[in-house]
Amino acid sequence: MNWDSKRYHTLNYELKKEFGEKIIKLSLNGNFTCPNRDGTVGTRGCIFCSEQGSGEFAAPAHLNLKAQIQQQKELLSKKWPSGKYIAYFQNFTNTYAPVHVLREIFYEAISFPDIVGLAIATRPDCLPEDVLDLLSELNKHTYLWIELGLQTIHENSAKLIRRGYELPVFEKALYELKKRNIRTVVHLIFGLPNETEEQILSTVKYVAEKGVWGIKFHLLHILRNTDLYELYKNKPFPILSQEKYIDLIVKAIELLPPDIIIHRVTGDGDKKLLVEPKWSGNKRAVLNGIDKELNRRNTYQGRRFIT
Repeated sequence: MNWDSKRYHTLNYELKKEFGEKIIKLSLNGNFTCPNRDGTVGTRGCIFCSEQGSGEFAAPAHLNLKAQIQQQKELLSKKWPSGKYIAYFQNFTNTYAPVHVLREIFYEAISFPDIVGLAIATRPDCLPEDVLDLLSELNKHTYLWIELGLQTIHENSAKLIRRGYELPVFEKALYELKKRNIRTVVHLIFGLPNETEEQILSTVKYVAEKGVWGIKFHLLHILRNTDLYELYKNKPFPILSQEKYIDLIVKAIELLPPDIIIHRVTGDGDKKLLVEPKWSGNKRAVLNGIDKELNRRNTYQGRRFIT
């Protein structure tokens, strides 16, 4: 199997196939909050979540949307001087607002002529019927995908990280999105405290069988000024080595059907805040290590997927 020289189905490959050119994500800030912060579900967010709501690289919230888009384009033009764009609302919970507010923000974002799509990260418990109707409407106007933070299927881990919803809530959200033919991407975290390899891969198998459009693999980052950091200081738990993380990612890639698009195989932690794993600060080495290990094992996405 080969996806533009990769052994897994990358987002870059998929978007080039769809649009015929490089597509670049602009990380935008809709100035949202989260029910896990405002007291509806909790007040301190998920245990690993930073003050920026896991959006350290998003544009500043004090800028209007047009200025954010311009700033992001200028930053990214050094790496990609040409291409079209996806408006990506990443940090906090980007469907957690009245539907008229969401409508205004999202339609403005896709109104710019070189923005060809819209990506919205949210929680499964923040998709009421009127929001789902808006997303269905947007899906007819632009190339849309929704990202859901599942992280794990194991309830002990979910409670430890203060995810704030149980697995049936995710399953209902996924059902409602799929019913409307809306592309859905699921986030998973490897390296949660006390999760075994078997548990991590059972979460991957669960998602592989759900018929999702895409998946994002993240490494657990311990960042300063998070509750996870306080937990780690007081009760240290094992941290994945780079070699073990690469091993797990390769095994996960093998378990996925070939049509699932892998949006990410590792995440970024703000280096100014990163406590562990320190090796994750060299993202290029991790990405190259995954490619090398796939080649060494002569394996690829879908090799161990069982229908």
